[in-house]
Amino acid sequence: MPMEMTNGKIFLPPEEKVAYTEFKRSRREAQVLLTLRKLLFDASHRETDGPVLKKICEFAKKNDLSGVLVSPVNVSAAKRLLAGSHVRVVCLVGGSGETLPAVKKYEAKKAVRCGADELRLVPCYSALLRGNLAFLRREVRRVKRAVRLPVTVSLEDRTLGEEDVALGVRAACDGGANAVCVRGETPLLLRAVEAAAGRAEVDCAGVENAEQLRSLIALGALRLVSSCADKVSDELLSLIPEKE
Repeated sequence: MPMEMTNGKIFLPPEEKVAYTEFKRSRREAQVLLTLRKLLFDASHRETDGPVLKKICEFAKKNDLSGVLVSPVNVSAAKRLLAGSHVRVVCLVGGSGETLPAVKKYEAKKAVRCGADELRLVPCYSALLRGNLAFLRREVRRVKRAVRLPVTVSLEDRTLGEEDVALGVRAACDGGANAVCVRGETPLLLRAVEAAAGRAEVDCAGVENAEQLRSLIALGALRLVSSCADKVSDELLSLIPEKE
């Protein structure tokens, strides 16, 4: 049966309408699943005990998230819980940032031995705020050379303004970082993308809902870090129409 047109609108035969509806549903599902693969579950908080970590890792595996961010003490457990999946174990190293590069280098190597797939390095924020970018470049370079793994430099501290972030991004790039992570605020993301100039990828942290996530992706964020990734994921999955 050919399609008909009335008042400029196309009317499909019932069987073709069903096929077209399923096509749109499948396309939306593929888009949502692709977005989920950009989401990193933040489990690095001190409140993350064994049962909580297990629940987070099981959720990340089920939904094929990008990774789970953990503190050094939870790397081995996360690696075990995520076995058999493509979800990456991302270890946060550097503590508050105010430790010596040699200490960060040792911590990074230890994290790798415990099974980390990637590192998120907290730089020396006081050096950045003083304009001592050579110190930042040096500590990033030492960690990068020591582990041979992707290293993301965290520039999420609340003391950092747009110009501080821009300087930090450039120093991270000069030190060989693979990526930087900034707070999930539009001005900071845009400034970071501009400063990176294609030399490093840009992630955003503190994502609280699906709308914010999609907005940041559209503006250039590669991955999104959230401590409520389960809530964000559920919001995204709710966008997939049910099969008729």
